[in-house]
Amino acid sequence: MIMSIRAIAVDLYRAQQKVDALLSQIEEASSQEEDVLRTELGAARLEHSMIKKMLESKKESGDYRKKFGGMSFGL
Repeated sequence: MIMSIRAIAVDLYRAQQKVDALLSQIEEASSQEEDVLRTELGAARLEHSMIKKMLESKKESGDYRKKFGGMSFGL
């Protein structure tokens, strides 16, 4: 299944929200809970990283560059 850039960006946003939530929970957790949350945080960061790479790869694909490559934004 091919995902659109928008769908991947939404997944990336959700993954970032999960990482942020876990970081907040870790700040308030007891030492026992913190170990479990840190394990979850590692998995969440890995997922975030993978989705970010997917998005970057998708943006670098030829179709996307062809569609927007000729545009000038006056920068």
